Amino acid sequence: MKRLIVNADDFGLHENINYGIIKGHTKGCITSTSLMAGGKAFEHALSLAEAQPELGIGVHLTLVGAYPVTDPGRIPTLVDGEGLLCRDYPAFLKKFCFGKIRLEDIRQELAAQVKAVLAAGVTITHLDSHQHMHIVPGIIDVVLDIAKEFTIRAMRIPAEPLAFFGGFKPSAGRVIGRSGLTILARLAGRKARQAGLAVPDHFFGMLAGGSMEERLLLTVMDCLPPGSTEIMIHPGLDDAILNAYFGWNYNWQTELAAVTSSQVAEKLAKGNIELCSFAGLARK
Repeated sequence: MKRLIVNADDFGLHENINYGIIKGHTKGCITSTSLMAGGKAFEHALSLAEAQPELGIGVHLTLVGAYPVTDPGRIPTLVDGEGLLCRDYPAFLKKFCFGKIRLEDIRQELAAQVKAVLAAGVTITHLDSHQHMHIVPGIIDVVLDIAKEFTIRAMRIPAEPLAFFGGFKPSAGRVIGRSGLTILARLAGRKARQAGLAVPDHFFGMLAGGSMEERLLLTVMDCLPPGSTEIMIHPGLDDAILNAYFGWNYNWQTELAAVTSSQVAEKLAKGNIELCSFAGLARK
């Protein structure tokens, strides 16, 4: 049996993302999402999720590109002069590698994000992170401690196979970035398993992140190995609004169309593939 988690990232970041994720769950194959406690649309996401008891909800731990949950004065090495987190992962990693970010500040902010989600009444299914910062050496140990503290039993490990392209034609930079991420993720996955966390056996969606069209999603499903797999996606409504706001050039609507595709539904029905969330994974 092949078991599949289709996880939508960035729940709570923008209302158009929230609407896209809920549509992908109710009309398509999304089984799981990752909630950003510091997102501007966090409360909106919570209001939509109340009516979706089958949607697994994890915490999208955030160290870059957002507002902190903690008072900025208590986490000075994580924020800039305006009290914002680092704008993106290169800026964060540069500071982190030069020892300018304290692990205690990271621990305090990430724990506060988990507490905010729990305080909203959400049963947390798993942990992952914005721009995959949770698998960085040093940070993974903090995240594993938080998982233990709050009895969170599953985690994303974004180790996409290095030889997998799936019909997507990425830039050289993206291939190099994916390779580095996969290597770090494999190391983090070893630690997570040793700590007793459930992690999927396989992961897809990094190389084609933001561009997971129907054709590519079908190709991934054709290639699913035995065991459990997570596919990461980023659905949303209105590319023009979202890309003007974030500047990532994601194809949000295309990804939403892929997860709600009738061909994808047919592939799942005929392919002996069991859909589940991280909650189902952790129970096995």
